[in-house]
Amino acid sequence: MNATLIKRPTRTVRSSRPPGPKGSPIMGVMREFNRDSLGFIERCARDHGDVVWMRFLYVPALFLYHPNDIEYVLSTNSKNFIKSMSLRSNFFQRLVGNGLVTSQGEEWKRQRRLSQPAFHRDRIATYASTMVEYTQRLISSWREGETRDIHRDMMRLTLEIVVRCLFSADVSNDVDEVGTTLKELVKPFASQATLKWILNNRLPTPYHFRFHALAAKIDKIVYRIIADRRATERDEGDLLSMLLAAHDEDGSQMSDRQLRDEVITLFLAGHETTALTLAWAWYLIGKHREAEEKFHAELDEVLGDRKPEMTDLPRLRYTEQIAKESLRLYPPAYGLGREAIDDCEIGGYRIPKGTQVFMFQWATQRDPRFYDEPLEFKPERWTDEFIGRLPKYAYFPFGHGPRACIGASFAMMEIILVLATMGQKFRLELVRDHPVSILPAMSLRPKEGIQVRIERRS
Repeated sequence: MNATLIKRPTRTVRSSRPPGPKGSPIMGVMREFNRDSLGFIERCARDHGDVVWMRFLYVPALFLYHPNDIEYVLSTNSKNFIKSMSLRSNFFQRLVGNGLVTSQGEEWKRQRRLSQPAFHRDRIATYASTMVEYTQRLISSWREGETRDIHRDMMRLTLEIVVRCLFSADVSNDVDEVGTTLKELVKPFASQATLKWILNNRLPTPYHFRFHALAAKIDKIVYRIIADRRATERDEGDLLSMLLAAHDEDGSQMSDRQLRDEVITLFLAGHETTALTLAWAWYLIGKHREAEEKFHAELDEVLGDRKPEMTDLPRLRYTEQIAKESLRLYPPAYGLGREAIDDCEIGGYRIPKGTQVFMFQWATQRDPRFYDEPLEFKPERWTDEFIGRLPKYAYFPFGHGPRACIGASFAMMEIILVLATMGQKFRLELVRDHPVSILPAMSLRPKEGIQVRIERRS
């Protein structure tokens, strides 16, 4: 299949509304979406096409599925779109503040300039040994035949790694508290399309106060670290040191509040999303013996008995393909949201300002127009030839355009090195009678975890 040849017929601009599900007179599609979010997203594409209109309560929304339209929103006409209402909710703003994920316009440009040096390739390369060291420490406690929840292990591991890379060893005693608190903070995002979510965000309900109390616990830790580092003025070689030292073109630096917001953003992006990709990768490897054998064969050939290093990444091609295919099938962030700030035209339809526009990696990255056998786990599909003919916006696990994830290279390096370090020593066999299902909250979590049995490779 040559995906670049797949184009939609040219359409004249219509004043009529795009097709879509009717929903109920008052609630719109809120109940349908909340009952089965991923299924609803898939049905909208199947039943109504690439541009789908609907209403969540009183809010008009548009679902987009074609790479051309996704590119228009994220890149070509990105200046006409701000972050969606869901990212401007009370809970989300309290959690991440005004960091790179939520800031807009000139403020976002300034924050991006200040943060960019911390993610320079040479700086990221220095974290490779930390990623391998912490992974080795985790698996050193594993025992032959024991059963583990690999999702839980990956959450703990990536939290330790991001804490080390962000703050050096300053918060080693706080890792468990931070992990537990962040886990509780993301729970309510599983019910965003409900009246309960709206009420808890806007009214002084018990859960509203509990959420803000949990966020305050994270704030206390982060502000303490920032104060300690400012007092000593030490350069620990970590991301916090880079952010503290960063100067804008006018000589200004980040305030404590800006630093706090960027740190929380990096916590979430560098911890949960990476952990989920690793957990789903082990799940997919465990379900496909042939892929597992090719994976282990590559590790034996490239690494032998020595630990992985940064310089091995170009040779770990199949491991990288596993990472890319896992991100295709189980993208941690399964959707992106924007809001139109002026009237525009998308897919042949006039779209009024204020419309919430959503694009779903979950659907577009499983579209048979762009992927042969789209539901199958096929790491080998990720050849240079395939990548060259794949529409750019048919694959966007880290977003795309000007606001693509700043830490994408960091995340990919971590995923590959962790997979390689663990795969050298162990096979992870899925526990057959353990159910694995998806909880689409702020990200795609395995609802009951992923149970594996540890087998040492001989």
